[in-house]
Amino acid sequence: MADRVIRASSIDELRVHNLGLIPEANIEPGGGLVVISGETGTGKTLLLGALRLLRGDQARKDQIGPNGDETVVEARLVDDVGEQILTRTVKRDRSRAMLDGAMATAGRLAAALEGVLDVVGQHDRTLLRDAAAVRRLLDGVLDADGVEALNRYREQWERLTEIENEATALGGNRRALERELDMVRFQHDEIERAGFEEGDDENLAQRAVRLRNAAELGERLGSAATATGEGGASELIDAAVREIHAAARTDASLDDLGELAVQVGELLSELNGEIARTIGELDHDPRELDRVEQRTALLSELKRKYGDTLSEILEFKTAAGLRTVELESLLSRSEEIEELLASARERVAVAAADLTRRRGEAGDRLAQAATIHLADLGFSDPIVEFTLTPQEPGPDGADRITLGFASDRALKPAPVASIASGGELSRLILALRLGAGVADVPIIAFDEIDAGIGGTTALAMGRKLKGLAEGRQVFCVTHLPQVAAFADKHYVVQREGNAAHVAAVDGEDRIEELSRMLAGVPDSAQGRGHAAELLEIAASSR
Repeated sequence: MADRVIRASSIDELRVHNLGLIPEANIEPGGGLVVISGETGTGKTLLLGALRLLRGDQARKDQIGPNGDETVVEARLVDDVGEQILTRTVKRDRSRAMLDGAMATAGRLAAALEGVLDVVGQHDRTLLRDAAAVRRLLDGVLDADGVEALNRYREQWERLTEIENEATALGGNRRALERELDMVRFQHDEIERAGFEEGDDENLAQRAVRLRNAAELGERLGSAATATGEGGASELIDAAVREIHAAARTDASLDDLGELAVQVGELLSELNGEIARTIGELDHDPRELDRVEQRTALLSELKRKYGDTLSEILEFKTAAGLRTVELESLLSRSEEIEELLASARERVAVAAADLTRRRGEAGDRLAQAATIHLADLGFSDPIVEFTLTPQEPGPDGADRITLGFASDRALKPAPVASIASGGELSRLILALRLGAGVADVPIIAFDEIDAGIGGTTALAMGRKLKGLAEGRQVFCVTHLPQVAAFADKHYVVQREGNAAHVAAVDGEDRIEELSRMLAGVPDSAQGRGHAAELLEIAASSR
């Protein structure tokens, strides 16, 4: 699937199921200009919504109609070689896409249809007022050198961002880092100098208890030695052993009792030895007690600063050591980073200047092309200009791009947002998109971009769209009979209650629809006469 490419030159068939108000529709548009009309509220823009779904736009729950729990859009695209099938199914919790029967993502559909299908909608009016959208429009017409300049700028910007992130890791203040280094180094060294190891806290506590109670312990252990030693229990046990052995000489069955008595004597002897050793280890040295008390006080001070237990203190020491190494490394890089930052900012400035120049050239080309198209759309001497104003560098350059427009050279160009009327915007959108290369794709769809115009201007719009449709497929949702008259195929969307139906019109049915569009009365004799006249004008213009 990754290598599958859409190569079609037209949509041969478009089928929709349960798309909004449309329960079912199947159209075979053919080539040239395909017009879709209908009264307001019939859902005529839904068919272009179907094209948007096919090209991977976000699926919305409100697109699912009342006739089931899913919407299905399917198109057969053809060229001289063969055909390809695209399908998009939308459910309330997810959507699926298929390309020639194989599963695909919506993003894959979008990538596959790039350069094949373009949709120009009413929302483009808003985009012309947005600086970022105007920048994207201009970047879309950069030549090869311009694209290279844009890519080079973005590379330099990414590199600058990386260095700035590293500088941020330094805290942006060398003195602050040096102060932190002094602190963590002191903390590490203070714990290190104390020389504590795991288990020292328990050993110190035991040692302190013995030293503080050495006299009492010595006295009690001495009494115990007297009670169990010579003249005490030892002599009594020895006497018991002799008597039992004597009895065993008379009664051999008492031998086991004699062995037990011997074992008791041996245990008592071992006990006496341990008591003597312990008495010998008792330290009555006040200086040793003072040393232990000082170590205990030092441990308490470290606990106050670094943790409730010796384990926490030692963990703090390890962390301080690691941070010390990290800070030393960062500080050793700080001077180098300052130099790298200065160099990276200079490279960004150079790349930005080159990109600005290339954008200026692209803006001149696009403005010139759009002006030519605007002349075809009824403007006598219009002005289109792109103004690049320096601003702080960002991910997409150092330019704020403004689109200026004047309907006549006698007027001073001003930002589109402040001067263009609805009809002027519609024609400006078409002229800019044509100038930007929308005519390079084989399938184009226009969604009511003729809003706000009428009369001879509408006829000019119709002629322009008809000329654009030579050699390609152009869909246009319109409310203008002057535009609809130029159609090679005309579809009407009609609503009956909560359902809308799509049907192709020709002959008298088409005259009736054009009459409705002209006068709001489909069976008006005068309207039908005007409709027939429009068709004659359109035919003579071809």
